[in-house]
Amino acid sequence: MKTPLFLLPVSAFSLVPFSLTEAQKPNVIVILADDLGYGDVSAQGSTTIKTPNLDRLANEGIRFTKGYATSATSTPSRYGLMTGMYPWKNDKAKILAGNAPLIIKEDQYTLPKMMQEAGYVTAAIGKWHLGMGDGNVDWNKTVKPGAKEIGFDYSNLIAATNDRVPTVYIENGRVVGLDPADPLDVDYNKNFDGEPTALTNPEMLKMHWSHGHNQSINNGIPRIGFQKGGKSAMWVDEDMADYFTGIAKDFMTNHKDKPFFMYFGLHQPHVPRVPHGRFVGTSGMGPRGDAILEADWSVGELMAHLDKLGLLENTLVFFSSDNGPVLDDGYKDQAVELLAQHKPAGPLRGGKYSLYEAGTRVPFFVYWKGQIKPAVSDAMVCQLDIMASVASLIKKKLPVDLDSQNTLKAFLGKSKKGRKELVMEANGRLAYRTTDWAFIPPYKGVVRTRTGNELGNLPEGGLFNLKSDLSQTTNIAKQHVKKYKQMESHFLEITKGYFKREIK
Repeated sequence: MKTPLFLLPVSAFSLVPFSLTEAQKPNVIVILADDLGYGDVSAQGSTTIKTPNLDRLANEGIRFTKGYATSATSTPSRYGLMTGMYPWKNDKAKILAGNAPLIIKEDQYTLPKMMQEAGYVTAAIGKWHLGMGDGNVDWNKTVKPGAKEIGFDYSNLIAATNDRVPTVYIENGRVVGLDPADPLDVDYNKNFDGEPTALTNPEMLKMHWSHGHNQSINNGIPRIGFQKGGKSAMWVDEDMADYFTGIAKDFMTNHKDKPFFMYFGLHQPHVPRVPHGRFVGTSGMGPRGDAILEADWSVGELMAHLDKLGLLENTLVFFSSDNGPVLDDGYKDQAVELLAQHKPAGPLRGGKYSLYEAGTRVPFFVYWKGQIKPAVSDAMVCQLDIMASVASLIKKKLPVDLDSQNTLKAFLGKSKKGRKELVMEANGRLAYRTTDWAFIPPYKGVVRTRTGNELGNLPEGGLFNLKSDLSQTTNIAKQHVKKYKQMESHFLEITKGYFKREIK
């Protein structure tokens, strides 16, 4: 393998009031919510839900009005975060089954590997959805490659999503609590003989499916995929937030005397939304709203624990969401019926799966007590750039071929300038953004998914002025042909060799 070329990072010493010695390197925590929309946080202007702990990060740190994920779906979004590479450059970076192989190559440079090289202890806790194993997983043995092979010293994860099998926790590659006498088997093609499903045994359900979630049942909830055995290891959905929050707090306690990097993947408000009983009914919006309040509690617990350990002033915290919101994503949980006046996407159009703004423009807050002054920033920033920005802060050099850009000054509130342009992805389709403009190439196909979200499929292409039309109500491609062609040209230049659809 060829040795990669490197570039020296920009020094961060001028951005913070002290020089970072080995002992002073800040802890770094990335908290990533799942399907949380731009308007699902009260700090973003919502009056229908109260998220005090997320509001603290937003109001006491930098709240970005133009904060983006790289994709409108989970797996590619997380791929971009972990690798610093656009996910559309990897054709395997798409929504994965629970038994899919790891899509990050073991020799690939990653965010956690970078942190390890800098002397950090690293952990991945919560939702994963980047694949595990080599495609032929035996869940009764150590599953690898996985988080360890891409740079995490410790991991405690769910393999994919909480609506997919296997419904077990996996710690350092081993299924937690598995009884060897009752081995776990997983299949995404056919059921195991005699195993109940939502179709054959609907009387076993405490939550019913609306579309696509009618296979194996665990905890009274039907999932995607089939599993057999492993009964002692099956998770209880209502306890998941407490479980992972406790694991994260233990990790911070155990490594409080050495710099650590922790990726904390929240599972809320992804379906199935099954919050702990103490949150049920607290939002007035049913399970989805209650799950958001549970996520807010979890974040509050982490922040309080940092404070208890005396680490708040030496911990840089990023909070965001993997993609935009969705209501009916496969279960009958009254997310639509109980929405009332709440707007999960806020003023934005679209949501999860969409090329419109709400697919990828998400809550994005950066907090560092004593180092970041509270502010609202209109700089365009992306989760893709956490890697290069943190590298600049801790004086690490990076391969030159990454897509991650150093926007550290914007993250720390020292500059109003972020990215100039960004290409995002939604189920294999691409779109292009600059600070004030949105370009969507021509796509045929359905207008909405069965979830109700608009996909942004515009047969003649789209151009929107986000400065004057944030809600993307008016496609002005025909009125501004020169601007459309200019955006198209930049888009094609960036995506050359990857964009496979003809633009007429």
